[in-house]
Amino acid sequence: MDVENTALPDVKILTPRRFEDARGYFMETFTETKFAPHIAGMRFVQDNESFSKEAFTVRGLHYQRPPFAQDKLVRAVRGAIFDVAVDVRRASPTYGRWVGVELSAENRRQLLAPKGFLHGFMTLVPDTLVAYKVTEYYDGPSDGAVYWASPELGIEWPAGEAAATLSAKDAAAPRFAEFVSPF
Repeated sequence: MDVENTALPDVKILTPRRFEDARGYFMETFTETKFAPHIAGMRFVQDNESFSKEAFTVRGLHYQRPPFAQDKLVRAVRGAIFDVAVDVRRASPTYGRWVGVELSAENRRQLLAPKGFLHGFMTLVPDTLVAYKVTEYYDGPSDGAVYWASPELGIEWPAGEAAATLSAKDAAAPRFAEFVSPF
């Protein structure tokens, strides 16, 4: 597995190795013992999957409040996404900064977004399937969101607000300027 650090501490890009032959390929997308040095004691308890029909579908920026905060390991199973993590740890010197990376079925990259980070993505192509592991079970009352295109964040999304497809929840999310971090 290849591991890349990002501009934000604790956010990593993990790329499993793929073994190919005439039949196709095989890869271990997660093996606890191989990932352990890079996931610092995280224990994944739930796998999630989302399918987006349209390009430029946005999911995020999401978080769960403590004690239900989640670390996430995200990958594109089919298609491609621009995946984003935003540091919202109040005491962090990188508070409010973001990192974005393209994850695709082709490049096999996975983004590790730890607790204390907003997470979201924009699909780059139609019919995109995303899978992610989380370290805490979903808890509805702890669920939160920040508006994905908050100008204060300056995220360089591949498409603007006019092209984006959003859920009602994400469209109504407060701007980052109004957000009070629980981290």
